[in-house]
Amino acid sequence: MITTDPAAFREALPTGGRLLGLDVGTKTIGTALCDSEWSFASPALLIRRTKFTADKVALVAMIAEQRVTGLVIGLPINLDGSESPRSQSTRAFARNLADLELPILLWDERWSTQAVERQMIAEDISRAKRAERVDKLAASYILQGAIDALVRV
Repeated sequence: MITTDPAAFREALPTGGRLLGLDVGTKTIGTALCDSEWSFASPALLIRRTKFTADKVALVAMIAEQRVTGLVIGLPINLDGSESPRSQSTRAFARNLADLELPILLWDERWSTQAVERQMIAEDISRAKRAERVDKLAASYILQGAIDALVRV
């Protein structure tokens, strides 16, 4: 199941369980995990993109190791709410993961990268270190927004 509706996603999930957040870029996939009670999200691995098959193998290993029960994938939407070619690419990525038989929530990621960048600048993190951390932190920001909504549903 792939949805943009947090209530439908929550209904498809078992009670609790870890969720894996993904910030899917063209060069990397930032990942984040939340605890089984959906309290907080933490940055996890950065997967350097190669071929989709290799990317999927890395994700499947992480899903098995962390006992993930659902996926939250950041959906890049334009500021006016319309979708772009990147949105369609992300939807295709999600469809290609559908055979994992985990519920997938596509979550609006409009401000995730900017929010993370601003926070790292405020913390005086160098440009080089920001570049290596931004995707994992964006995945964490996306996942935190989703779990906050899931708790309210």
